[in-house]
Formats: sequence, C-alpha cells, structure tokens
Amino acid sequence: MLDRHACYELCVQSPRHVVALLRGVHGGEPISLREDFCGTATVSVRWLAEAKSRGEDARAIGVDLDREALERARACAASEGVRGLELLCGDCVGNACPAASAGSDVIFVGNFSIGYIYQREMLVAYLQACKHRLDAGNAGFGGGIFACDIYGGANAYKLGAMERRHPSRGREMIHYVWRHEAADPRTAMVRNSISFRVLVDGDVVAEMPRAFVYEWRLWSLPELADAMREAGFESVEVYKELNIAPGQVPSAVVDAEELGEDWIVLVVAR
Repeated sequence: MLDRHACYELCVQSPRHVVALLRGVHGGEPISLREDFCGTATVSVRWLAEAKSRGEDARAIGVDLDREALERARACAASEGVRGLELLCGDCVGNACPAASAGSDVIFVGNFSIGYIYQREMLVAYLQACKHRLDAGNAGFGGGIFACDIYGGANAYKLGAMERRHPSRGREMIHYVWRHEAADPRTAMVRNSISFRVLVDGDVVAEMPRAFVYEWRLWSLPELADAMREAGFESVEVYKELNIAPGQVPSAVVDAEELGEDWIVLVVAR
C-alpha cells in the first residue's frame, strides 16, 4: 500500500526535471549537491543515479528534521544502487544546522520550503551560510549556485483547493488535493495542506486527509532577491520554465509579463 511519502513523490514535479534544471542553470559540470529541507531526498537520489549512469563520481547531502523521511531516502538510495549520499537529521537554519563533510556546487531548496524561514534576519543568515558552503565547493574555487522554488501571483492569498489525478506505477490512481487553508497578506503567512485519496480499480483503498500541512511565509521575488544580494551573492535570476530535458539550456525571465497572473518559479543566486 502506498504511504503518504510515496503518494507525494508520485504527485510532485519529477526529480528528473529538477536535476536537469539545476544542471542547466549551473552551466558547468557540478559534482556535489546539497538538498536542504530534503524530505525523502528524491532530487539527491536522482542526482546520484544520473551521475552513476554516466560513470561519474558525485556527492549529495540531504538535510531534514524528519527521520522517517530520511530513512525512506536511505532505502531509496540503496534500491537504486547509488553511493555518495550523506543524510543529516537536523534544522537547516541557525547555528544548530548539521555540518556536512564538504562544500557544495549546488544548494537546492524545493517544495517552497524557503518559506519555513519566517524572519528576514534569519533568511539572510541562512543564505550567508549557503554562500560559504558554495565558496568551499569546486575544490575551494567556488562558483556554485543556490536555487529555491517559490510561488506567487494574484491568487497566492486566495483560499481554495486544486485537485489532480496521478496514476501510480501499479494499479493505483492517486487523487491529490492542494489546499490554501489560511492566508494573511499583512504578515505574508499562509497555511497549505496536501491530501490524498488512493483508488484501485475505482474503489477507495486509502484516505489521507491533510497528509502534509505547511505553515509558510511567502517571500516575494524582490524580498528574496534583496536578501540574496545582502548575503553576498552577486546576481539573481528567475526561471519559469521548470520542466526541461537533460542538456537543455533554460532561459531566465527578463520581462514581468512572462510570469503571468500566477506562477511557480525557480530563483537562482550566484
């Protein structure tokens, strides 16, 4: 039976597209990835699996508070036969952030998890720590990127729900519901949830209401870019086309009209 983590992995953006996008926006040959707020670390596992298929050595570091999710990540890496995955259990933010064994070429924060940082002071401090880790990457020559996804637009604070259907690798059909439960534009705080219903041959076999609940601060693009520059990054780019193929070179957004009314983007600092 599919559990909540398995349902989530099947319903969110493919890690294959995420890895292709990260490599594309980096523009070089990155070896090491750090995935903060990694959950089951699907991006890290994919990063290593692709490197293995090319006969290359690579490293990935996943950091998260959820031990259950990290154990699933460990099992997934073993089933894929990949090596080089370092999993750290702890808070990604603050002085207690677990130390990794080396610097990174790419640091990725997915699933809108940058919103787990509520205060600007803490955001800048976190980004400064990321800049330090990137400077230590590439054998100390630096040149890496920090990337995070965020959403926004006209309906970012509007309450409501969106439902999609996703087939599993077996006979299951997963009904995925993303819900905006609460939102306060005065503080930029929102509460979102993900629920699942699993059907087999049309019969409901599992209900997972509010399987994941998120209390986030919605950082705007100008706020995030300003914090990145204060943390020491020289440039900030925004990418809207997230589903690219391996080897494809993505194009940064250059005009606000490209974003449209509502958007999900990748923000990249270098």
